[in-house]
Amino acid sequence: MAKTTDALAILKAITPDEPEMADLIKASSLNAELAQIIYAARTQAGLTQKQLADRIGTQQSVISRLEDADYEGHSLPMLQAIAHALNQRLEVHLVPIDLPRSA
Repeated sequence: MAKTTDALAILKAITPDEPEMADLIKASSLNAELAQIIYAARTQAGLTQKQLADRIGTQQSVISRLEDADYEGHSLPMLQAIAHALNQRLEVHLVPIDLPRSA
């Protein structure tokens, strides 16, 4: 087995037959991805957390929470407000689930 530092790959390797763990990994990955998207959009716009918070009528601490990879409370209305404040459009896509192939 090749060495890796990819945390998701390591977790999958040590828990291959645990669907509950796979679900937790997927949820955590989505939360981290949303946090990174918000952070990247804000910094690309050249805004501080406080400036973005002011634009959408909330507190800096709310933006900080939203940019935390462990935060699980992302809401569609808040994501839409952030997108609007950054002069962007929020898009949501549904994609097929990759099903394991039978051997």
